[in-house]
Amino acid sequence: MALCCQLIFDFIMPILQSWIKNYAPVFFKVYLRPKQFFTMISRRNIRVKVMQTLYTVETSQPVIPLDKALGLLETHFEQSRQLFTYLVYFLTEVARYAETDSLKRASKHLPTQQDLQVNTKISGNTVLWQILEEASFKASIDDSRIKQIEDVEMIRKIYQQLTASEEYQTYIDLLSRDKKDEKEILTFIFSTLMLPNEDFISHIEDFFIHWDDDADMMNLMILNFLQKPANYNFQDIISKEKKEFGMGLLRTAIEKKDFCLELIKPKLKNWDAERIAMLDMILMRMGVCELLYFETIPTKVSINEYIDLAKDYSTPQSGQFVNGILDNIHKEKEQAGQLKKVDYKKQ
Repeated sequence: MALCCQLIFDFIMPILQSWIKNYAPVFFKVYLRPKQFFTMISRRNIRVKVMQTLYTVETSQPVIPLDKALGLLETHFEQSRQLFTYLVYFLTEVARYAETDSLKRASKHLPTQQDLQVNTKISGNTVLWQILEEASFKASIDDSRIKQIEDVEMIRKIYQQLTASEEYQTYIDLLSRDKKDEKEILTFIFSTLMLPNEDFISHIEDFFIHWDDDADMMNLMILNFLQKPANYNFQDIISKEKKEFGMGLLRTAIEKKDFCLELIKPKLKNWDAERIAMLDMILMRMGVCELLYFETIPTKVSINEYIDLAKDYSTPQSGQFVNGILDNIHKEKEQAGQLKKVDYKKQ
């Protein structure tokens, strides 16, 4: 018996030790970590907001001081938070309109049988109420202008489109409240009824001037949010690390402007620096700052990001142009052994 136990022990221990060495750290990190809120704004979106802020700084008279520029970037972040909150709020109001519709139809002078039997299942959607009872969502509504811009008539129209859909009929015919179904009907409202609706997008653009820049990010954020709403904090949609990145990039691009231009201008060859698109110059400045001063970001990542931004926001030739300049500076600094990323304030 003892020999049998020893054999089993000798067989199992190497396997257990291997698991502890290779997989236990991952297991504890992934499954036993404390609950965290998802932070949602991407680095790319932060770069866009820094670019927009720098453009405002460059085109303003008198010159905007650094502290005001940093405040302007903070305002851009806040506008994205309000936009995210409003999109979620509008979605919840469409779902809750079932109750309003039921009350209105029942209060008619001569209600029909159909008026008295409005199905209000969606207003009790379990995921909907998880959102509505979230403290950070309620706080975000209270401290912003969300209710001031609410368009009740548009909410009613989108609700009517919802009730006329096959997806809605399938949903209300279900006797159970499966969480998957609860999420899917809310996703359907957002993805199929809100985003493709030109009137809704015009409404959004009237109050959120950076919708075009934030649209793709917001779409992804809302879809992720509907999967795990409990993990989101509406008061903090940008992590401390990413916010510091944005503020640091803006500060560096302003304070090191002259030094960056000294590196860029010799690479322009036959180009007149004054005739180059302002956005191209701004993006190249930002790119040089990342190449030289942001230790945690790989140089290839920085260059590729600014190529894409130039293609999206400047001229058709800007991507290739920005690529050539940044790649040239990168190679020159690397060959000279000067590409040792250090925050310029630590130099």
